[in-house]
Amino acid sequence: MDSQDYDVIVLGGGSAGIAAAVAAARNGARTALVEAGQMLGGELLTGMTVDGAINGRGQDTVGGVLNDLLDLCRDMGGFVAKLNDWRLIQYVAYDPEIMKIAIPQLVFGAGVKVYLQTFAEEVVQAGGRISGLVVRNKGGRRLLTARAFVDASGDGDLCAMAGAQMMSVGPDEKPQPMSMMFRMANVDSAALLSYVREHPESVAVGESEAIRGGRTDREITEEIYRQGQPCVFFKGDGPLLGDAIARGDMFPTALIMIQPTSDVRREVCVNATRIVLDDPMQADNMATALRVLTGQVFQCAAFLRKAVPGFGDASISGMSPRIGIRETRRVVGDYVLTGEDVLEARKREDGVAKGCHHVDIHQDGTGQIRIPVADGGSYDIPLGSLLPKGLENVVIAGRCLSASREAQGSARVMGSCMAMGQAAGSLTAMASGQTNHLSLRDIPVGRLRQALRVQGAILDGTY
Repeated sequence: MDSQDYDVIVLGGGSAGIAAAVAAARNGARTALVEAGQMLGGELLTGMTVDGAINGRGQDTVGGVLNDLLDLCRDMGGFVAKLNDWRLIQYVAYDPEIMKIAIPQLVFGAGVKVYLQTFAEEVVQAGGRISGLVVRNKGGRRLLTARAFVDASGDGDLCAMAGAQMMSVGPDEKPQPMSMMFRMANVDSAALLSYVREHPESVAVGESEAIRGGRTDREITEEIYRQGQPCVFFKGDGPLLGDAIARGDMFPTALIMIQPTSDVRREVCVNATRIVLDDPMQADNMATALRVLTGQVFQCAAFLRKAVPGFGDASISGMSPRIGIRETRRVVGDYVLTGEDVLEARKREDGVAKGCHHVDIHQDGTGQIRIPVADGGSYDIPLGSLLPKGLENVVIAGRCLSASREAQGSARVMGSCMAMGQAAGSLTAMASGQTNHLSLRDIPVGRLRQALRVQGAILDGTY
């Protein structure tokens, strides 16, 4: 079996993985990025906004690699806008077609070796130290060796193969539903916003006082109108969507989320579809999800064209290249981030990334739990939530972090995932120049924090 040696190996090429790989390579580590699909970027390719990068007060909470990626998009003429959803958060909207070009430019530009269509089969380990990852692709099996590893797989695959302890949903719970994002072009934003302005009863607004600011629902829909971008959330219990669900024109869903992706194409991303499965990691279940979700895409687009002003001449212009998965396994780390940490906007001296998204737990049908972070602020994600118990040279990044279900419901979004990825990649690069027997825990967190600040990461100064 062929082998190739690196300093750092990152498993998973989603938002967390690309940030980790870029950070590791920029810090001097020979870095490999292993991705099972044919593209890099994960949910960044869908058109879904980057949540968790701007808190409810409008303060940036994520910088560094994310900013570099957005700058690339702007340089290529792509749509990028920081917007207020006038509900719970503020976020970054962007053009996913330009993003598909920008991500490879960023990753390859950093000098990362990329393995696409490559699956991780097993780890080579002795005790709590991993020395290699056996991968398979159409070229056969290969052993990739490294001094440190980043598990950015989303499902905690590397940690699971290494025998790390895992958390999952409780016996009386089901994982959050999976979704399929899609886009519609030729949307008349002016007509849509005029409708929203006049029908606040159908729109989800002001669920955080930091956003509401004492305004009435009608005053908030006026703010949505003034913002001038199609940032709209039709609520499942409002008359527009609720009546459509009752008639059977729409499937049961908590919200139809509409977010801009391109001014030129007059295009929006729509987040509405959902299906709950017992185990999203089973292949048969994923096939079922694909069948159901694509049908829901067609049904939702038809409803929007028929019932929502501004969509009469719109058409489906794109669909996510993958099913969106919100929740599977979580790795047990040195510290389990709690719901209280999130909701109370707790800051920590060992924080290496920030989160600011509300606790967001989607449920079956029209159910969804949405709880804002206190005062529209942000919380710190400690290094201990990225260090899996029992493994010395592995760090986690992304939605499989060590967190309670409530906390993961906030930290799982792209902004905080990229912040975690930058921290993970920087940490592994620091360790790669040391002896093979160094534990990642031996790197002082203060040293890591200082390195992240130099790289433009945001660790201080936010509410």
